[in-house]
Amino acid sequence: MQSQTTQIAVLIAITTLIFLLMPLFLILYIRSYARHKKNHSLEKQHMQQKFESEILQARIEVQDQTMQTIATELHDNIGQLLSLTTLTLNSVNLNDSEKAEKKIGNSLTLINKSIKEIRELAKLLHGEQVVENGIGYALDQEITWLNKTGAYEIENNNGLIRVTERSPDKDLIILRLLQEIINNIIKHAQATAITFDAFYKEKVLHLNIKENGIGFDSEQATISKAGMGLNSIYKRIEMINGKLILNSSPNNGTIILIEIPYP
Repeated sequence: MQSQTTQIAVLIAITTLIFLLMPLFLILYIRSYARHKKNHSLEKQHMQQKFESEILQARIEVQDQTMQTIATELHDNIGQLLSLTTLTLNSVNLNDSEKAEKKIGNSLTLINKSIKEIRELAKLLHGEQVVENGIGYALDQEITWLNKTGAYEIENNNGLIRVTERSPDKDLIILRLLQEIINNIIKHAQATAITFDAFYKEKVLHLNIKENGIGFDSEQATISKAGMGLNSIYKRIEMINGKLILNSSPNNGTIILIEIPYP
């Protein structure tokens, strides 16, 4: 009888303890959940701020790159066209009507070509209009400007890719990625030929670039992500949940494969 009473007392004690501990565990769980939720919210806010900061940086860099392109084009192309026009007009001899007419005709051709080039530059002066026309147009314009330098043998497979969906913020980062890659090729690769292959398939934007330059140790570069602007490129790829594969070796050129979920 006493043993049974003791068992009942122990059972009551355990039950009481459980009822006392349950609110405590519940309070601890609620506090833990609230803290986790707050940390998640702060982390999400931090990621959003980081993304917005990256967008702003990309926008500034795209604008800087645009200004450099315009300055180069004004100096090397339009400046040359206008100088030729001036020389041609200065050499006109009105006493020789036949030659004068021919030279004036040539001058008009040069002026019309200059006007056309200035109109193309005017498109770039609208800032983000290139991106507003779609990522396909933006990438194609960048390759076109590179081709106009005449420094490389350019192959642009698929031409202007058609992407019906839009993601302006992501487009800015993608455009800046291409600009950084092109700048790296110009500065370091010593290439003579560059092939661009861009296509859009199953909600993924593919951008492949191949050049025949001096190459480098891509395995070491991928591990360290240092030098030649690779750190910035990898950082931006991660920010838009993309994937980058780098294949290169000394004296064998470089192949860059990029896959980006889009939009």
